[in-house]
Amino acid sequence: MTLMPNDTRRGVLGLIAGGCILVAAPARALDQSAAVALIQRAVEEVYAIINSGRAPAQMYREFEGIFARHADVDAIARSALGPAARQVDPAQFKAFKAALQGYIGRKYGKRFREFIGGRVEVNGARPLKSFWAVQSTAYLRGQSPMAVEWHVSDRSGRPKFFNIIIEGVNMLASEREEIAAMLARRRGDVGALTADLRQAG
Repeated sequence: MTLMPNDTRRGVLGLIAGGCILVAAPARALDQSAAVALIQRAVEEVYAIINSGRAPAQMYREFEGIFARHADVDAIARSALGPAARQVDPAQFKAFKAALQGYIGRKYGKRFREFIGGRVEVNGARPLKSFWAVQSTAYLRGQSPMAVEWHVSDRSGRPKFFNIIIEGVNMLASEREEIAAMLARRRGDVGALTADLRQAG
């Protein structure tokens, strides 16, 4: 099996998932069929955009929309911000969350050409701790098939994904580390980080 470079792995996860950060989340009454249906729907929406032929800027906005609909953005943003999330006021956090959502849509949307002609097959799900792990396989041109596992809960009130594992590697933790590093470079200034995220990606 050919191993993919880390940046390509990150692109796979980010574009297909919209980007997520590892968080703890209880499954509540979520069942297997609902977890699988969520991921199937998200994957179909991503590939509909990829194959649409729309202008890149429009595609980025649509990728952001997928992230907003199907990922637990609130939990992701809190995890990405780390301890600072408990220190900012609600308005600051809301602004950061919106900026992060747009940043992810643009950052990974720019890699959409890597996914033209590919596909993701959703294979099933199993209970894992307090959530569901949905298994899928990603097939990209010129690459060996990759096992992709999506973690799904209904902590937000409806099924949403909050973490992804590809070939046993947690790529989402690296996203959290990246945001933490960006915040550290700004000496903990969440407002400055938010402003920069609006322009980055």
